[in-house]
Amino acid sequence: MSLTLYVDGARLRDHLTAVAERVHDLVPVARGNGSGLGNSRLALEAQRLGVDVLAVGTADECSQVAGLYDGDLLVLEPWRPFAPVAAAAPERVIHTVSRLDDLHALLDAEPRARLLLARMTSTRLHGLSGRDLRAAAHELERRGVGTPDGPTLEGVLLSFPLSGGGRLTELHRLAQDVLVSGLPTRTFWVASLAEAEVLAAHGAWPELHVRPLLGDELWLGDTDAITVRAHVLDAHRLERGSTFGEQGRTLPRRGHLLVVSGGLAHGIGLEPPTSDLSLKARATSLARGSLDAAGLVRSPYVVDGKQRYFAEPPHSQSSVVFLPEETHVPAIGDEVELRVRLETTSFDRTVVS
Repeated sequence: MSLTLYVDGARLRDHLTAVAERVHDLVPVARGNGSGLGNSRLALEAQRLGVDVLAVGTADECSQVAGLYDGDLLVLEPWRPFAPVAAAAPERVIHTVSRLDDLHALLDAEPRARLLLARMTSTRLHGLSGRDLRAAAHELERRGVGTPDGPTLEGVLLSFPLSGGGRLTELHRLAQDVLVSGLPTRTFWVASLAEAEVLAAHGAWPELHVRPLLGDELWLGDTDAITVRAHVLDAHRLERGSTFGEQGRTLPRRGHLLVVSGGLAHGIGLEPPTSDLSLKARATSLARGSLDAAGLVRSPYVVDGKQRYFAEPPHSQSSVVFLPEETHVPAIGDEVELRVRLETTSFDRTVVS
């Protein structure tokens, strides 16, 4: 039986269209597992929206979308000499460059390359310094940037932290670095700005061409359009003290064991590190650790209106949850809902209505 992603296609498309109408020069991002929807599906939606650029994470991902989307493809992973070549027409691919050495190597390999220069931001991940930008401007001029036989500079990429404030202030400060560097561009591709911040930037600095990159916040913005469900594979009523499972555990109280589809192979039970460092989040982690020590780990499966505890660690393609005796037990073949992170979950089937 299947772990299934159900998508209200009409509702999702209405949401995507509304965002595209509000946010000018939108650049959708399709990478990884495609926000749970799959990169191929996202490419088709980008084609329907009529956007001129679709961003992917890596050069390898170009092959997943190039035949379904006929616009330009921005590869967000910084170009490296040892990286694979994007499987798309060279004139459609925009490379991200984050080091001066790579700029030289790329232009040696592709004199007419289209490129985006990444500026170092407070994330401290990839990017050029202000001094590097000035050196890049001289190198691009030497290579004949903007001429028929030279490279094309598409703009500068700025990737901001997901949390915290001050992103607009940082955008304005870094934009000034670019403007005084001599680079022939006023186009800024910005990642991790909220929609309200993008609209504020458009209004505050009309002289800048701001292009927002939106990924999960675009595709998963209407949570009611997407539901995850798993099949009930088996159900057993057991008395307190009964042994069960692969590790011979003992049931702490009378109740039911529900065997449901979805396991480690789907990403069930594989929790990513949290980015929330608040006191509330730390208290929650401490409480969760106490539950873990007692053998009680909350699962993503929702039965009778509540998220239930795992009875034991998830199996490869199924999981076992404990239901107290008073819980309404679904029938074998019924489906129960899951609350999972779509970006880290794999599905057996996707059903679009």
